[in-house]
Amino acid sequence: MRILAIECATETCSAALFEGEAYLAGACEVLGRGHAERLVPMISELPGKGRADRILVSLGPGSFTGVRVGLAAARGLALAWGAEVLGYPTLALVAAMAEAAHPGEPVTVCMNGGHGEWFVQDFAADGLPSADLAAVPMALAGGLSAHKVIAGSRSGELAAFSTGSISLDILPDARHALLVPGALFTANLTPLYGRAPDARLPQVRA
Repeated sequence: MRILAIECATETCSAALFEGEAYLAGACEVLGRGHAERLVPMISELPGKGRADRILVSLGPGSFTGVRVGLAAARGLALAWGAEVLGYPTLALVAAMAEAAHPGEPVTVCMNGGHGEWFVQDFAADGLPSADLAAVPMALAGGLSAHKVIAGSRSGELAAFSTGSISLDILPDARHALLVPGALFTANLTPLYGRAPDARLPQVRA
């Protein structure tokens, strides 16, 4: 079975192709913006233009636009190829990448959440969440407890509050998507935004 993994919920944009559990090819670029323009060409540069039987796509949290771009691409390709689509949490991928570097250690993931907030979540050594996802104002970060291993784009800042922490400045990368525990893949493709949207519908006055 060929598996295409897509990750563009944060400032990175990445895609990878696997044959079963074997990695075939992939790419990861730090874009900041422009995921919609780069993702599909990146997929088309993979062997067989990335065609797969199963597509794995990040559900977030992260950039509202990035999450939507990834999901739209996954759904469109799945329709064209007759492929299955499964989603996974972005922070779980970061935790899995950190766990690969420090086996047997629980991990706290701390990522930029925008608007002065961080996305923070604890993961057990088996890669499964041990706490709920939280969007924490940076001003309150000093009061957070964290595991020894802290991973993510804001790991350095959070690690500064605790002695002896190991900070891993990791961004999610689709080339490592198969490290995510199988129990976290889901056919429910509801985005995990982690906070309320920036834009709000106008209130209708009675």
